[in-house]
Amino acid sequence: MSSKKVKNDSLIYQVKITLKGTRPPIWRRIQVSNNISLSRFHNIIQTVMGWSGYHLHQFIIDGEYYGVPHPDYGVEMRNESRVKLNRVMFAEKDKFIYEYDFGDGWEHIIVLEKILPAVSGVDYPVCLKGKRACPPEDCGGVWGYESLLETIQNPAHPEHDQMLEWVGGSFDPEAFDMEQINLDLKNLI
Repeated sequence: MSSKKVKNDSLIYQVKITLKGTRPPIWRRIQVSNNISLSRFHNIIQTVMGWSGYHLHQFIIDGEYYGVPHPDYGVEMRNESRVKLNRVMFAEKDKFIYEYDFGDGWEHIIVLEKILPAVSGVDYPVCLKGKRACPPEDCGGVWGYESLLETIQNPAHPEHDQMLEWVGGSFDPEAFDMEQINLDLKNLI
């Protein structure tokens, strides 16, 4: 499914997504239609943050878990494809947790900043702003990411070359390409 123009009478949620525990913070500000499913919202979060999407995820909202139900999870999980965003976020300042990669435990704080009318001619979702690059997949969560940065920024570190090779030769933790993110959102399936 590609980006869609929404009806003029639709509401738009301006949402801030912050990767919990990162210093300085890694975050994105986006606008999405309020009536998308949590499943669609998951795909949007993956795209704007820069994750690859091959790990498990869940939304934790008011003590309820939403995701892709599976009998082996050990918790009751509501099917995210059957729940619309506007059924779990109602008012500005509402917030919840989106967790990605249960091994690394990347928790994202999702905050509803504003509820706006849709603007004619604007394709939603859209990324408005953000800061810093998404950590590499499988780097060990917040603590592993901090260690990775220390290692690749110190040429004297014994694992410097190995870690640089692991991240593909280089990694700029300050990089943020909003133009590319918005192109990726337009092509989101």
